[in-house]
Formats: sequence, C-alpha cells, structure tokens
Amino acid sequence: MLKQRVITALILAPLILALIFLTRAPTFATLLGLVFLLGLWEWTRMAGVRGRALRALCLLGYAIVFGLLWHVCKSPWWWLPVLLGLAWWLLALLWLRNPRCGATPTRAHAIPKLLVGVLVVMPAWCAVVVMHADMAHPNSGHGHLWVLFFACIVSVADMGAYTAGRRWGKTKLAPAISPGKTREGVYGALLCSGCVGLAGGALLKVPVDRLPAIIALALLTVLFSIVGDLFESLMKRHAGLKDSGILFPGHGGVFDRMDSIVAALPIFVLGKLLLGL
Repeated sequence: MLKQRVITALILAPLILALIFLTRAPTFATLLGLVFLLGLWEWTRMAGVRGRALRALCLLGYAIVFGLLWHVCKSPWWWLPVLLGLAWWLLALLWLRNPRCGATPTRAHAIPKLLVGVLVVMPAWCAVVVMHADMAHPNSGHGHLWVLFFACIVSVADMGAYTAGRRWGKTKLAPAISPGKTREGVYGALLCSGCVGLAGGALLKVPVDRLPAIIALALLTVLFSIVGDLFESLMKRHAGLKDSGILFPGHGGVFDRMDSIVAALPIFVLGKLLLGL
C-alpha cells in the first residue's frame, strides 16, 4: 500500500506542478474545475445517488454552478463564497459530533448531501482560482507560489500524520467515523505544517513580524484539512464505501485526494487576505 501511494504521488506531483506554473488563470480554473467535477461525480455516489443518469444530471448542475461562480471569482465579491465555505466547515463540526445524522441511505438524506457538495467544493475552487490569479492582491505576482505553499502545507501534514500515526498512534481521534486516525497523527501533522509554514513564509519573504501569523495560519489550515478528511470519511461510512473511487492506486478516488484540500483552502485564502499578503 505504501509503495503504491509513493508511486502515485510521484506521478501526480509533476502534473500538479505543471498545472500551477504553466497555466494562466482561465486555463487553471477550467482544468481544476474538471478535476473537481470528477470529485463531485464520486460525491454523488457518496451522497447515495445510484443511477448513472441521475448522477450525470447532478453533475451537470454542479458544472453550471462552476460557470456562474467563475464570474463571481473575477469580481470584488469573490470572498463571499469563500467565506460561505468557511462557515460550512465550522457547521460541519456539528455533523461530525453526531455521525448518525443522515446515515440512512434515503432520498430525503441524499438531497441535502448533494447540496452540501456545493458548499464543500465550490468555495475551495473559487479560493484557489483567486489565489493563483492574484485577484486578491494583483500587485503581488506570486499567486502560483502561494498555491504551491498551500499544497506543501497540506501534503507534508498528510505525510506527517501518516508517519506519526503508524509509529506512535494509540489514541483514536474519531473512532466512530475513521478508526485509523489518531491524535498522535494530528500532532505529527501540526508539527510538520508548522515547519513548512516557517520555511515557506521565509522563502516567500513574508515580513518577520508576520511569520508567527503565517505559522499559525498553517496550523489552522491543517486543522481544517483534518475536518475535511473526517467529513469525507463520514460520507463514505454512510454510503458503505471504503474509497470514493479507484482512479489512484493506493490513494483511492479523486475525492480521496480532495477531501482535506477543499476544507483547508477557504481558511488559508481568507487568512492570507486578512494578513495583507
């Protein structure tokens, strides 16, 4: 399993770097939107929608929302959907505290889960598109580097959690949702993300007086990424699935790679905005 994860990561890394550094805003937004739509295709299954025709109809609705949101991303009001996404993830904590809520695979439960898919994915897409294009701070010219910085925070935290959890993990984090996750894994993720926050902030030439705030933002970003990971685990548990899909050997499906990212992006981009970076 570990070997498969490493091989898949080595294949994906150059593709991600090419997406970040070799594309302009419209192309970046389109390609990333297509990836996120693949994740939402898997989400429809996790939401409890079984028929392919109905899932395709849901996907069409999601695509229309992406198109409408693109115009918002290019406006001064881009932060509104991102803030809405942040509010959703705070609300999701209540759902995680009551994991049996919506567990029965019924149509009544599928509809709100499909709507939640919009709040889970769309604000994150808007946030990263704005950051990549420097729409929040058009004079910075370093949007692609900030996207890479964010990706490093989340990916290194994931590796730290995996390593610390395997080596020292004893105390379960949320056994009713994801029995494999431990508090020790969280500590490993936070330690690694703090180091990345310090190094990345220095490389991006963040003023020294704001470095503590960047480190704090990195830690907060990882905490939200853990919430996203747990929430997807909850949706998969409701649907009786082990993975969201089978596209990536050792990693599962597209949404298995997106879960922490979509939860972490709103807080990171809004935090960056508040810090004036």
